[in-house]
Amino acid sequence: MLYDFDTIIERKGTDSLKWDKFDTQLPMWVADMDFQVAPEIIDALSARVAHGVFGYAVVPDEYYESYIQWWNTRHNLKMKKEELLFSVGVMPSISSMIREFTKENDSILIQTPVYHIFFKVIKDNNRNVLENELIYDGNSYSIDFDDLEEKLSQETTTMMLLCNPHNPVGRIWTGEELAKIDCLCKKYNVLLISDEIHCDLVNPNEHYIAFENVIDNKDNVITCLAPTKTFNIAGIQSSVVHISNKELYEKMKSRLVLDDSSQINVFSIVATITAFNECEEWLNQLNEYIYQNKLIVDEFLKKELPVIKLVASQATYLLWLDCNELKINSREFNDYLNNNMGLLLSPGIQFGECGDNFLRLNVACPKTMLLDGLRRLKEGVDNLH
Repeated sequence: MLYDFDTIIERKGTDSLKWDKFDTQLPMWVADMDFQVAPEIIDALSARVAHGVFGYAVVPDEYYESYIQWWNTRHNLKMKKEELLFSVGVMPSISSMIREFTKENDSILIQTPVYHIFFKVIKDNNRNVLENELIYDGNSYSIDFDDLEEKLSQETTTMMLLCNPHNPVGRIWTGEELAKIDCLCKKYNVLLISDEIHCDLVNPNEHYIAFENVIDNKDNVITCLAPTKTFNIAGIQSSVVHISNKELYEKMKSRLVLDDSSQINVFSIVATITAFNECEEWLNQLNEYIYQNKLIVDEFLKKELPVIKLVASQATYLLWLDCNELKINSREFNDYLNNNMGLLLSPGIQFGECGDNFLRLNVACPKTMLLDGLRRLKEGVDNLH
């Protein structure tokens, strides 16, 4: 079956965070897709709606089995039902982990530039943000392992949040890089939390490596997984945490109950099971479509707007644009584009100070919408000069 990613779906006036929160004509910022979800999911949800009763639900075995089957067959990660816990979302899970496994004023390490909610969840829980800045060589990013070890060795560092694949720089971390991170975290007794929510959104012929697949002893690792980014169902809250360490599992189980994050809803059950069991071909076609969009951006910038450079991307549908040559900070530039061109992206400063002079562009949209955004970007830069 050939799926449709070209049709523009009207989203204004639907209480969309992306389209209705800000006054803008073309939002290309927050990480949700402007595609309808797979028709298999729509059909399954429609059938559930037809039942007409939406009371409290329990997590069925089939829900966990859909995760187990998906990660086993697609990513060669072996998981057991008794190692999985439902949570309403990855960030609520991480917030619960911070409260359960660290103390106030502890330091939590993140690799910047990185997803801006990492900063928020650490600060909101009265912990300290400790940055291991990634190394940018003008084309792509790598890890500064000397700095990473120095930061992990600090007595107050008790947790590390890993983004794998990385948002916003688009890196898929290699097995060697992940193994080195694991070695350092074990050496300094730092709990490693791996956020792998973007793991299925990779370029064709690229392969994400699950952090747990490169290590033998998983006692100090918790992995966060979800179908929400992959299948564009973020509004239907659904995720799991995978914990092999039984002691950590029991503590996290109690914490999720305490934080009211363990109660599933009837629609997340149906959407998740259907996504993992029936929608792999939809995902394969989606990844090809997004990859073609990335090529369009790369070619457009090189030919029409060489003052902005595309950072090499292996994963996610979020592109990291190097705007250093424009000599304007990212927030001012983004506001200018919105106010003058009706184009709203994400300013790089949100992802850490080292992200200033960059913009993040969401390309999970029909090609006509993408080309409109690129036209607005070029016209804005031309007018700026």
